[in-house]
Amino acid sequence: MKKTLPLIILFAMLCASAAAQTKPSPQPVVGAVPASATDARQEAFDIVWRTVKEKHFDPTFGGVDWDKVRVEYAPRVAAAKNDSEFYQLLQKMLGELHQSHFAIVPPEVLAADNPDAPRGGGIGIDLRIIDGQAVITRVEPGLEAARAGLSPGFVIRQVGKETVEQLVERFAKSDLPPTLRALYITRAVLGRIEGAPGTTVSITFVDERDQTREASITREAMKGELMPGLGNFPPQLVEFESRRLAGGIGYIRFNVFVIGLMDKIRAAVRSMSDAPGIIFDLRGNPGGLGGMAAGIAGVLETKQTSLGVMKMRAGYINFAVFPQAGAFAGPVVILIDGLSASTSEVFASGMQEIGRARVVGERSAGAALPSIIQKLPTGALFQYAIADFKTPKGVLIEGRGVIPDVEIKLSRRALLEGRDSQLEAAVEQIKKLSAVSGQPSVK
Repeated sequence: MKKTLPLIILFAMLCASAAAQTKPSPQPVVGAVPASATDARQEAFDIVWRTVKEKHFDPTFGGVDWDKVRVEYAPRVAAAKNDSEFYQLLQKMLGELHQSHFAIVPPEVLAADNPDAPRGGGIGIDLRIIDGQAVITRVEPGLEAARAGLSPGFVIRQVGKETVEQLVERFAKSDLPPTLRALYITRAVLGRIEGAPGTTVSITFVDERDQTREASITREAMKGELMPGLGNFPPQLVEFESRRLAGGIGYIRFNVFVIGLMDKIRAAVRSMSDAPGIIFDLRGNPGGLGGMAAGIAGVLETKQTSLGVMKMRAGYINFAVFPQAGAFAGPVVILIDGLSASTSEVFASGMQEIGRARVVGERSAGAALPSIIQKLPTGALFQYAIADFKTPKGVLIEGRGVIPDVEIKLSRRALLEGRDSQLEAAVEQIKKLSAVSGQPSVK
């Protein structure tokens, strides 16, 4: 296997972030389906089935009879009336594996591939499912949601004509693993809020007084830097934040692992050499390029080690960590939640097990299968897992997730009070660790 492979290995939950955000519009059927369309679909179906057959890391497919799956789905695919129905069938077929990182991303959700396409729009919020409710966890200052009066702790009840309760019920009936349900519900709600800049979205929400209110909010271009893609990994809108918290504690947050962030992350860590500790906030981070986990660990570790191993059908790759000059030696805390997946889980679990970081927050998504992406003849992207991943101690993260050292959930009450209970817990861990590490104490 080529030595460059780790650079193109993806641990990105594209199926959660892209497919959930855009609902393909069924194509009108007028007369017979063109032969060229059916030929391309048939070729794509053959590629998807054969790729899983030949490259899945488990030759038993977890007990699934993959030959029988082909027999079942082939006639249904041949009868598909349009691309939308075809892609839904392909995704359903991949769902028979009951594993993450097997996904079909239709061409219409890949607007970032087209430089002339409008950038996605939003209203400037993030949310989490807390006790079955879609609770706003962050509101960007100065953006439309803030101007409309939305605030952390508010509960979103309905987006357009669809209620959050309906979405929760729909996913509760699905065969998704419990660790992934909250992730998909959250992405589904956010996906309905997002849309083309300049369009409006109607939101029904409950405020701090438990009063139900409605607002029609205009979407605007989402903030962030558009980072170029790598191979078939599409361009990503990247958020990056580096600052000091009270007491001089370092804080680094980014929303996806893309190679264009490596220099920024290294520079941020090195600028915090005098900090009593550094917090990496990976809450909501769905993953990205797998090799970055070991690269970031290299500026935080003073000895050669490993974050874990990915095992393929033939052979394996070690996520080796090589210390870099001027590596930060102080306490490190990693914040995760149920939307932290893939490379976020590789980084958090590896750093936790080698004793280099404390993990705070909630159990992660449990979606940590290394994957690659290829383009199908129809223009869609096909993501498929080629390996499993085990931590340095041999723990399989897929379906289990990373279990925090300090488990603490967000609460609506704390959010309404303007508090981030998980970040507060991370700060407390830095204070405790710095008191015994010889690092500068928290000011």
